[in-house]
Amino acid sequence: MIRVVLADDETMIRAGIAAILSSDAGIEVVAQADDGRQAVDHVLSTRPDIAVLDIQMPVLDGLAAAEEIWRLRPQTGVVMLTTFGEDEYIERALAVGANGFLLKTGDPDELIAGIKAVADGAAFLSPKVAKRVIDQLPRKSVGARAKVTTLTPKETEVLALVGSGLSNADIAATLFIVEGTVKAHVTAILGRLGVRNRVQAAILAYEAGLVQSLD
Repeated sequence: MIRVVLADDETMIRAGIAAILSSDAGIEVVAQADDGRQAVDHVLSTRPDIAVLDIQMPVLDGLAAAEEIWRLRPQTGVVMLTTFGEDEYIERALAVGANGFLLKTGDPDELIAGIKAVADGAAFLSPKVAKRVIDQLPRKSVGARAKVTTLTPKETEVLALVGSGLSNADIAATLFIVEGTVKAHVTAILGRLGVRNRVQAAILAYEAGLVQSLD
Protein backbone atom coordinates (compact mmCIF):
# COMPACT_ATOMS: atom_id res chain seq x y z
CA MET A 1 0.00 0.00 0.00
CA ILE A 2 1.34 3.43 -0.99
CA ARG A 3 0.68 5.91 1.80
CA VAL A 4 0.16 9.52 0.69
CA VAL A 5 -0.04 12.91 2.38
CA LEU A 6 -1.95 15.38 0.19
CA ALA A 7 -1.71 19.16 0.49
CA ASP A 8 -3.74 21.74 -1.45
CA ASP A 9 -5.33 24.91 -0.09
CA GLU A 10 -8.41 24.62 -2.33
CA THR A 11 -10.86 22.29 -0.59
CA MET A 12 -12.71 21.07 -3.68
CA ILE A 13 -9.53 20.42 -5.64
CA ARG A 14 -8.02 18.59 -2.69
CA ALA A 15 -11.16 16.46 -2.36
CA GLY A 16 -11.07 15.66 -6.07
CA ILE A 17 -7.42 14.63 -5.99
CA ALA A 18 -8.03 12.53 -2.88
CA ALA A 19 -10.93 10.80 -4.63
CA ILE A 20 -8.77 10.02 -7.66
CA LEU A 21 -5.98 8.58 -5.53
CA SER A 22 -8.37 6.61 -3.33
CA SER A 23 -9.95 5.05 -6.40
CA ASP A 24 -6.81 2.93 -6.72
CA ALA A 25 -6.75 0.02 -4.28
CA GLY A 26 -2.99 0.35 -3.88
CA ILE A 27 -3.02 3.97 -2.66
CA GLU A 28 -4.16 5.32 0.73
CA VAL A 29 -4.42 9.02 1.54
CA VAL A 30 -3.36 9.04 5.19
CA ALA A 31 -3.55 12.80 5.82
CA GLN A 32 -4.64 16.01 4.11
CA ALA A 33 -3.43 19.57 4.62
CA ASP A 34 -4.45 23.00 3.38
CA ASP A 35 -1.06 24.65 3.76
CA GLY A 36 2.58 23.70 3.46
CA ARG A 37 3.35 23.81 7.17
CA GLN A 38 0.58 21.31 7.91
CA ALA A 39 1.91 19.13 5.10
CA VAL A 40 5.38 19.00 6.64
CA ASP A 41 3.91 18.23 10.07
CA HIS A 42 1.76 15.42 8.62
CA VAL A 43 4.76 13.94 6.82
CA LEU A 44 6.78 13.88 10.03
CA SER A 45 3.93 12.35 12.05
CA THR A 46 2.57 9.80 9.55
CA ARG A 47 5.80 8.98 7.64
CA PRO A 48 4.13 8.46 4.25
CA ASP A 49 5.73 7.08 1.11
CA ILE A 50 4.71 10.12 -0.95
CA ALA A 51 3.80 13.75 -0.31
CA VAL A 52 1.68 15.36 -3.04
CA LEU A 53 2.05 19.13 -2.75
CA ASP A 54 0.36 22.00 -4.51
CA ILE A 55 2.91 24.69 -5.33
CA GLN A 56 0.95 27.77 -4.26
CA MET A 57 -0.23 27.44 -0.65
CA PRO A 58 -0.39 29.79 2.35
CA VAL A 59 1.90 29.79 5.41
CA LEU A 60 4.51 27.71 3.58
CA ASP A 61 4.32 27.20 -0.17
CA GLY A 62 4.75 23.80 -1.78
CA LEU A 63 8.32 24.43 -2.88
CA ALA A 64 9.44 25.43 0.61
CA ALA A 65 7.54 22.46 2.07
CA ALA A 66 9.24 20.13 -0.41
CA GLU A 67 12.65 21.39 0.65
CA GLU A 68 11.84 20.87 4.34
CA ILE A 69 10.55 17.36 3.67
CA TRP A 70 13.69 16.51 1.72
CA ARG A 71 15.81 17.81 4.63
CA LEU A 72 13.83 16.26 7.49
CA ARG A 73 12.52 13.05 5.90
CA PRO A 74 14.22 12.27 2.57
CA GLN A 75 12.62 8.80 2.54
CA THR A 76 9.32 10.44 1.53
CA GLY A 77 9.08 11.07 -2.19
CA VAL A 78 7.69 14.46 -3.21
CA VAL A 79 5.37 15.02 -6.15
CA MET A 80 4.56 18.62 -7.04
CA LEU A 81 1.07 19.25 -8.38
CA THR A 82 0.06 22.56 -9.95
CA THR A 83 -2.09 24.26 -12.55
CA PHE A 84 0.93 26.25 -13.65
CA GLY A 85 3.35 25.23 -16.36
CA GLU A 86 5.75 28.16 -16.13
CA ASP A 87 9.40 27.24 -16.44
CA GLU A 88 10.31 28.95 -13.14
CA TYR A 89 8.11 26.55 -11.16
CA ILE A 90 9.51 23.50 -12.94
CA GLU A 91 13.09 24.63 -12.38
CA ARG A 92 12.55 25.48 -8.71
CA ALA A 93 10.67 22.22 -8.03
CA LEU A 94 13.54 20.18 -9.44
CA ALA A 95 16.07 22.26 -7.53
CA VAL A 96 14.44 21.59 -4.15
CA GLY A 97 14.52 17.84 -4.73
CA ALA A 98 11.04 17.01 -6.03
CA ASN A 99 10.78 13.46 -7.40
CA GLY A 100 7.87 14.23 -9.69
CA PHE A 101 6.03 17.14 -11.25
CA LEU A 102 2.45 16.85 -12.52
CA LEU A 103 -0.04 19.33 -13.91
CA LYS A 104 -3.54 19.44 -12.42
CA THR A 105 -4.85 19.65 -15.96
CA GLY A 106 -3.37 16.22 -16.71
CA ASP A 107 -5.21 12.93 -16.96
CA PRO A 108 -6.19 11.28 -13.63
CA ASP A 109 -4.45 8.11 -14.78
CA GLU A 110 -1.26 10.15 -15.12
CA LEU A 111 -1.56 11.23 -11.48
CA ILE A 112 -1.87 7.64 -10.29
CA ALA A 113 0.95 6.51 -12.56
CA GLY A 114 3.17 9.27 -11.22
CA ILE A 115 2.50 8.33 -7.60
CA LYS A 116 3.26 4.67 -8.30
CA ALA A 117 6.41 5.48 -10.25
CA VAL A 118 7.86 7.65 -7.49
CA ALA A 119 6.89 5.08 -4.84
CA ASP A 120 8.75 2.48 -6.90
CA GLY A 121 11.88 4.59 -6.84
CA ALA A 122 11.58 6.18 -10.27
CA ALA A 123 11.39 9.84 -11.23
CA PHE A 124 8.21 11.03 -12.92
CA LEU A 125 7.53 14.16 -14.90
CA SER A 126 4.31 14.84 -16.73
CA PRO A 127 5.08 14.36 -20.45
CA LYS A 128 4.38 18.06 -21.06
CA VAL A 129 6.72 19.03 -18.25
CA ALA A 130 9.41 16.57 -19.35
CA LYS A 131 9.40 18.00 -22.85
CA ARG A 132 9.82 21.55 -21.51
CA VAL A 133 12.66 20.50 -19.23
CA ILE A 134 14.50 18.57 -21.93
CA ASP A 135 14.10 21.40 -24.44
CA GLN A 136 15.92 23.74 -22.06
CA LEU A 137 18.85 21.47 -21.27
CA PRO A 138 22.26 21.96 -22.88
CA ARG A 139 23.12 19.25 -25.37
CA LYS A 140 26.02 17.08 -24.20
CA SER A 141 27.33 19.47 -21.56
CA VAL A 142 31.07 19.23 -20.94
CA GLY A 143 30.49 19.58 -17.20
CA ALA A 144 27.93 16.76 -17.17
CA ARG A 145 30.22 14.48 -19.16
CA ALA A 146 33.04 15.18 -16.71
CA LYS A 147 30.85 14.22 -13.76
CA VAL A 148 29.77 10.99 -15.46
CA THR A 149 33.40 9.94 -15.92
CA THR A 150 33.61 9.56 -12.14
CA LEU A 151 31.17 6.63 -12.35
CA THR A 152 32.05 3.00 -12.92
CA PRO A 153 30.92 1.43 -16.24
CA LYS A 154 28.03 -0.32 -14.46
CA GLU A 155 26.98 2.86 -12.69
CA THR A 156 27.03 4.70 -16.01
CA GLU A 157 24.80 2.00 -17.48
CA VAL A 158 22.40 2.31 -14.54
CA LEU A 159 22.39 6.12 -14.84
CA ALA A 160 21.40 5.89 -18.50
CA LEU A 161 18.43 3.72 -17.55
CA VAL A 162 17.48 6.08 -14.72
CA GLY A 163 17.56 8.88 -17.30
CA SER A 164 15.21 6.86 -19.48
CA GLY A 165 12.67 6.81 -16.63
CA LEU A 166 13.00 3.18 -15.57
CA SER A 167 12.23 2.11 -12.01
CA ASN A 168 14.61 0.02 -9.92
CA ALA A 169 12.63 -3.11 -10.79
CA ASP A 170 12.77 -2.32 -14.51
CA ILE A 171 16.52 -1.63 -14.36
CA ALA A 172 17.10 -4.90 -12.49
CA ALA A 173 15.18 -6.82 -15.15
CA THR A 174 17.03 -5.05 -17.97
CA LEU A 175 20.49 -5.69 -16.52
CA PHE A 176 19.70 -9.14 -15.06
CA ILE A 177 20.69 -8.13 -11.55
CA VAL A 178 18.77 -8.05 -8.27
CA GLU A 179 16.85 -4.94 -7.27
CA GLY A 180 18.95 -4.45 -4.15
CA THR A 181 22.05 -4.11 -6.32
CA VAL A 182 20.28 -1.45 -8.41
CA LYS A 183 19.41 0.50 -5.26
CA ALA A 184 23.04 0.35 -4.17
CA HIS A 185 24.19 1.61 -7.58
CA VAL A 186 21.65 4.46 -7.53
CA THR A 187 22.73 5.53 -4.05
CA ALA A 188 26.36 5.55 -5.18
CA ILE A 189 25.46 7.49 -8.34
CA LEU A 190 23.62 10.21 -6.44
CA GLY A 191 26.58 10.61 -4.10
CA ARG A 192 29.20 10.71 -6.84
CA LEU A 193 27.23 13.16 -8.97
CA GLY A 194 26.29 15.37 -6.03
CA VAL A 195 22.56 15.37 -6.86
CA ARG A 196 19.58 15.07 -4.54
CA ASN A 197 17.42 12.55 -6.33
CA ARG A 198 16.66 10.58 -9.47
CA VAL A 199 15.09 13.50 -11.31
CA GLN A 200 18.27 15.52 -11.04
CA ALA A 201 20.34 12.44 -11.95
CA ALA A 202 18.12 11.83 -14.99
CA ILE A 203 18.59 15.42 -16.17
CA LEU A 204 22.35 15.11 -15.79
CA ALA A 205 22.25 11.83 -17.75
CA TYR A 206 20.57 13.67 -20.60
CA GLU A 207 23.04 16.55 -20.43
CA ALA A 208 25.90 14.03 -20.61
CA GLY A 209 24.46 12.50 -23.76
CA LEU A 210 23.44 9.18 -22.17
CA VAL A 211 19.75 9.60 -23.05
CA GLN A 212 18.16 10.37 -26.37
CA SER A 213 16.11 13.53 -26.87
CA LEU A 214 12.33 13.42 -26.35
CA ASP A 215 10.33 13.91 -29.53
